[in-house]
Amino acid sequence: MKTIKMEDMNWPDIQKAIDEGYITVVVGVGSIEQHGPHLPTKTDTLIGDMLALRFAMEWGKTLQARTIPVGCSEHHLAFPGTISLKAPTLKAIIADYTESLVKQGFQTIIYLPSHGGNFAAVKEAIKEQQAKFPELKIVGYTDLMGLMDCLFKVSAEFEITQEEAGAHAGENETSLILAFADQLVREDRFGPGYLGPLGDREVKTIIQEGMPALSEIGVLGDPTKASADKGAVYLEKTVEFLIEKIKKQLE
Repeated sequence: MKTIKMEDMNWPDIQKAIDEGYITVVVGVGSIEQHGPHLPTKTDTLIGDMLALRFAMEWGKTLQARTIPVGCSEHHLAFPGTISLKAPTLKAIIADYTESLVKQGFQTIIYLPSHGGNFAAVKEAIKEQQAKFPELKIVGYTDLMGLMDCLFKVSAEFEITQEEAGAHAGENETSLILAFADQLVREDRFGPGYLGPLGDREVKTIIQEGMPALSEIGVLGDPTKASADKGAVYLEKTVEFLIEKIKKQLE
């Protein structure tokens, strides 16, 4: 096959792949929301698409379905360009995705959220679909802090602090976009955002009052030290991490 991205394939080739044992499909769940003055609003969707494609390639005998491009981003609505779904809407989309893929013969469906605001809704949606289709394997990685810890550890190997790496549009995410869509990055606008602690109190502030309550420019972290080389490593290590976690779920 020339590609495993179903959106770029035609239906006879998809059917042929399924007949040949490609009965696992992976779906990224991204967002359209502000990512500071330097990254595109589709940052999380780009990352989700990259993660899902690389995951499918490494997993083997797997196709990639179209990444869900919009997620739960209400806390970013103060910034122009953000589009947000309510959690029940996202769950309904995942339910429809699942039903569509099941009807086509897929037996394992893997959801990979790439935006923090999606994790809770994706987790609930997966549980509902597992109950609806108990004979199938419907899984996903929905531990946001676990994923962040993975990235922070890799950043530390490059002597990037957790505060610089950031939870939103910091060094981590900026490096990832530089690695695969550098034409969309405004490096002339790099600058630090919020660099303080990010615990339960700060997260609660963001959710209840919106991102501007913590960062006027919409950045948690500092993209200044971002690079394409580091971004390529972040993607590789994150995929390794996700494969390990999904394998444990399916055992």
